[in-house]
Amino acid sequence: MPNKETYYITTAIIYTSGKPHVGNMVDMVVADSLARFKKNQGYDVFFMTGTDEHGIKNEENAKKADLTPQAFVDKIAKQIQNLIDQLNIKYDKFIRTTDADHKLQVQKIFEKLYKQGDIYKGSYEGLYCTPCEAFWTPSQLHDGKCPDCGRDVHTAKEEAYFFKMSKYTDKLLAYYQENSNFFVPEARKNEMMHSFIKAGLQDLCISRTSFSWGIPVPFDKKHVVYVWLDALSNYITGLGFDADGNHKTNYTKYWPANVHIIGKDIVRFHTIYWPTILMALGQPLPKAVFGHPWLLMGGDKMSKSRGNVLYSDDMVNIFGADAIRYCILADMPLDYDGNITWESLTERINVDLANILGNLVSRTLSMSNQYFGGIVQDGKSYAAIDKELLDLANSLYQKVTEKIDSYKLSDALAEIFNLLRRCNKYIDETAPWILAKDASKKDRLATILYNLSNCILLAANLLQPFMPETAQKIATAFSTPLVSYSALQLPLMQTKTKVTPEQVHLFTRRPYKEIQCLIPQKENTIQNDEAVNTIKMVELDDFTKIELKTGKIFACEKIEKADKLLKLSIQIGQEKRTIVSGIAKHYTSQELLDKTVVVITNLKPTKLRGITSEGMLLCAEDSQGNLSLVTCDRPIESGCSIR
Repeated sequence: MPNKETYYITTAIIYTSGKPHVGNMVDMVVADSLARFKKNQGYDVFFMTGTDEHGIKNEENAKKADLTPQAFVDKIAKQIQNLIDQLNIKYDKFIRTTDADHKLQVQKIFEKLYKQGDIYKGSYEGLYCTPCEAFWTPSQLHDGKCPDCGRDVHTAKEEAYFFKMSKYTDKLLAYYQENSNFFVPEARKNEMMHSFIKAGLQDLCISRTSFSWGIPVPFDKKHVVYVWLDALSNYITGLGFDADGNHKTNYTKYWPANVHIIGKDIVRFHTIYWPTILMALGQPLPKAVFGHPWLLMGGDKMSKSRGNVLYSDDMVNIFGADAIRYCILADMPLDYDGNITWESLTERINVDLANILGNLVSRTLSMSNQYFGGIVQDGKSYAAIDKELLDLANSLYQKVTEKIDSYKLSDALAEIFNLLRRCNKYIDETAPWILAKDASKKDRLATILYNLSNCILLAANLLQPFMPETAQKIATAFSTPLVSYSALQLPLMQTKTKVTPEQVHLFTRRPYKEIQCLIPQKENTIQNDEAVNTIKMVELDDFTKIELKTGKIFACEKIEKADKLLKLSIQIGQEKRTIVSGIAKHYTSQELLDKTVVVITNLKPTKLRGITSEGMLLCAEDSQGNLSLVTCDRPIESGCSIR
């Protein structure tokens, strides 16, 4: 690529209201993988991410934390940046909406649009969702609830400035028609057309007076610029856009963006609000917006309030950054939501990374060292089966590129692992350990190991954008550097190369029970340190409020410095819970394993000795204080209701 074509990629900036869960990291891993792939192709890439820091939620959170808003967002922004860095995300710029240059340009953009008649002052009376900080019309509600978060809305009125978004309806529709690749996937276009545009675009509220933590409107200081103009403008202010036309080099070089990587829940803001703002500014529109699906946990959307969240730092601490990057991408199809749990993570890492990839690398290196003293060379003894393998390898780059260019990253990984699976099958079919027993087959054996080594290196080069550390480890083990994709053709390894004599273990296969012991307990927002165990008379209606289910104990351990307490891990249907119970003087851990017990499952969680207990076991107690667990008198599956 002689002129180094540019490629500008961004993520949605993360809101600094608290620690983001792994679903918020999908943007980062997708964008980083695309950026690395394009760099390897020879593009001049600029990758930007960052944090969205203004708004009433942060103002309120700062007050609760007894901090200034700036101190609060500084703390959270640093935490977010650390999470991103821990996933080995190599961005070119990390923008914060509290950056001085961003704030200045947002004020200049606001004033420019006001002076040219695209912003006017009015008042807004409508249905308001406080958590989303958004007004809605009755037609936009879903079953009377906020269409974004599903929470209640209330009537509110506020003086505000409005952006004349309705003015640009026809121009926006024309852009959609002329740019068929703008929406990724295409179905997102239909959502926007039917849900918002055909119903008629409303002018957009872009200032607020009900809070002060924001960028002041330059000519009306009781107003602060609202999120749509503030946060969305980061994509150009971070490059050096200047509302007066004195743009910095990066803006003239990289804008318009090749793609904005965002979650599907914010497609409207990026395909309606943002394009119309750019039209008003007279600036080019981004070439594509990829609204990727959600990463669900156990089939449900992750939610801190519901407690069903995974955090990327916990995952990386157990499995490593490359493994988590791989799992996020492999479990994220283009057209429907991905799904992830601790158990599925363990299974995928064991099967794909430890068995298919790790075992292949280990076996190949081991055989090269065992049979040839680590020297890999072309024995020039080829058979039909070699051509099949090498043809598959030679076609891989084109297949992966096609998937990448259509944002099908999980499919791109699947193509790479198809080659790795074929390499494992090739070993079984050619049986090098048998050839090694026959001196006359030495050249054939050398050729097989040479083919395997080159195919593994090809796969490593294509895995590099997704799993950079693993790819480098493979290249180092085979004493062959990773290359740019313009040089990606077989053979990659020079004949008579000496591979590492050391054992290489890329990933370790571990049972799920071992991983369970490493999983941090759920965050607990309840500050009560004692279990509620007061017994009183109740009516039948009160009793029916208690949810009792069967649960199977699959792990148990004593709690340090707590003579009476045991920490139990209990399977209740498809759910796993931790329960702290004061039965240590009555049962040993071994006695409790595999017992099916009765659990109160809708008791409010409580914290005991720093451990969140998510239920209570039923026990019988005699006059001497001896306890006996309530169990089932015949085998029954966990999760059954007790009636």
